[in-house]
Amino acid sequence: MHSTSTIVLNSDALRSNIEFIRSRLGENVRLSSVVKGNAYGHGIEAMVPMIEKCGVDHFSVFSADEAHRVHKVISGECTILVMGEVYNHNVEWLIEQGIEFFVFDVERAGVALDAAKKVGKPALIHIEIETGMNRTGFNRNELELLVDLIVKNRQYLKPQGLCTHYAGAESIANYVRVQKQIKSFNKTYAWLKKHGVTPALRHTACSAAAIAYPKTHMDMVRVGILQYGYWPSKEVFIDYLGKLKTEVKTDPLRRVITWTSYVMAVKVVRAGEFIGYGTSYLAQQDMVIATIPVGYAHGYSRALSNQGLVLINGRRASVIGTVNMNMMMVDITDVTGVSKGTEVTLIGGHEETAISVASFGELSNQLNYELLTRLPRDIPRITE
Repeated sequence: MHSTSTIVLNSDALRSNIEFIRSRLGENVRLSSVVKGNAYGHGIEAMVPMIEKCGVDHFSVFSADEAHRVHKVISGECTILVMGEVYNHNVEWLIEQGIEFFVFDVERAGVALDAAKKVGKPALIHIEIETGMNRTGFNRNELELLVDLIVKNRQYLKPQGLCTHYAGAESIANYVRVQKQIKSFNKTYAWLKKHGVTPALRHTACSAAAIAYPKTHMDMVRVGILQYGYWPSKEVFIDYLGKLKTEVKTDPLRRVITWTSYVMAVKVVRAGEFIGYGTSYLAQQDMVIATIPVGYAHGYSRALSNQGLVLINGRRASVIGTVNMNMMMVDITDVTGVSKGTEVTLIGGHEETAISVASFGELSNQLNYELLTRLPRDIPRITE
């Protein structure tokens, strides 16, 4: 059976992006590839082997089920780190496999200790601390309890890392808040060392922090969106360009993903007719429209109704009418040579006419992250 759309992943673009990221880091700074959210919609099973081939041996995910998916496809000696939720009954499996995980409250630390004793292997934990995000993480009072637990159970609780997350490093509006977080993190690290707990790695930087705040690199950075070829925000991109010392300032990132479909029907619509559901689009003149078998059920947002763009035969074509669950219509009045089966590019294409996620991400008030991670897992992923 054929799918109504296909995702193609470019390994050369990925390698180029990872080389760029590494060029921004110090020699001894480890790179953790963030593949949560189904590798930002690109597909864990397809992306992890590609990333491994680029020499990356550390992967960060959100949950135990994502860790399981990464664990199934890695080929070498890689570290897997769970940054978010783990059900208590999954902790033993993580410990058995040597998978590392965040501990952000005393209850999770206790579960990790009990599981480690049962399995007979140490829990490889990363201590997440609260520095100002106010989401998850230990505050100072809770840390005292954790330190006591670690000191008394060193053979079972191994602090592999100390970590936090910045509350919006992608925006200059959060500059002061981020600076406060960096200071808070460094103070807590010093306090932990003083009390006999020295985590092996300090890691705080996401993609935005890794570019905009070099002092956050520490021992490791956790990079997601950059490796796929997207900037966390326009601000981060502008900040990067502003610091370049060359006259020619270009985007060093290359999009890894191309998403294509095809034309399933072509129809002539007369002036004065409405197109699609309701009355959101009225033909002002005679038009030729193409129907594409992709809709919001496939991750193409309904918010792109009358706003989105696609690429057909090298020309941009506008989405007209309401994006349906499984279909959408585009205006091909001025596009020649279109018939049933003609390829349609939803994301990707050549530079001048390329359809980037950002180009319609702004139109639909969604971030790159959101549009990408909504791409369903059952769309075939092909690597090239």
